Amino acid sequence: MATLLRVKDLRTHFFTEEGIVRAVNGVSYELEEGETLGLVGESGCGKSVSALSLLRLIPNPPGKIVAGEVWFEGQDILKADEDEIRHIRGNRIAMVFQEPMTSLNPVLTIGRQITEALELHLHMDRSAASKRAAELLEMVGIPEAAARLNDYPHQFSGGMRQRVMIAMALSCNPKLLLADEPTTALDVTIQAQILEIMAP
Repeated sequence: MATLLRVKDLRTHFFTEEGIVRAVNGVSYELEEGETLGLVGESGCGKSVSALSLLRLIPNPPGKIVAGEVWFEGQDILKADEDEIRHIRGNRIAMVFQEPMTSLNPVLTIGRQITEALELHLHMDRSAASKRAAELLEMVGIPEAAARLNDYPHQFSGGMRQRVMIAMALSCNPKLLLADEPTTALDVTIQAQILEIMAP
């Protein structure tokens, strides 16, 4: 098995008026292709910050990745330029965020939010991207998927919004899928379905 991801001594700190918050302080691990890895810890211990650091999505200021290496497919993505990291995000590495309502754009239709990535990363035309978006929604269990492409996030339940986020994350067939508590606040049946959809 080839090593897909190698995180070495990752340190992400937040510089506040009260002092330095060492949210991620020396995390190291490796992940092989086809492997599933879980980060476990109490609330506020840095799990989300660790995942966001991999995609360089830490708000700066106040946050900053102060040290470490993140090797993905042989490239240290902490040293990649902005164009390179934009190509990696949503394409080769995708993320399912913890709270879909704040991650989905409230003024864009669900269809547009999915097709945008397909057009950008896979160079699909609008028609092919719309067809693929409907297939993805169907795959994650959204009823009448094609018709729902024109709906907005507020027209979906919490569980359905989470399914949309997973459809978006899987849209470009990423090599690595990061999931930040993807089943929080969903009922047990939906939790099981979502974990099954995301399984490698």
